[in-house]
Amino acid sequence: MSAITAESRPTLAAKARLRWDRQTSRYLLLYPERGLVLNPTAADVVQLCTGEHTVGAIVDRLAAKYAPQPREDVEREILAFLGRMAERGLIRSGDE
Repeated sequence: MSAITAESRPTLAAKARLRWDRQTSRYLLLYPERGLVLNPTAADVVQLCTGEHTVGAIVDRLAAKYAPQPREDVEREILAFLGRMAERGLIRSGDE
């Protein structure tokens, strides 16, 4: 598994699915026999993990959305989140 960097184009792993839950009005990241309830920021990140956007582009988009938080803070948090999801096998770096 490749490390996720600002140049990576992350995608959901084949076993993971992002679903909107109407009952809770939240996004769920589903994988075999489990699931994660995503907070709105995490859902924003995962929705952009299509393989089309680099992590840098995802950071730029979300830094603008969540201004005035510094871009460096947004980048650090997104890279940490994607790293945790990659460790669980839910996100691929796109560099494989």
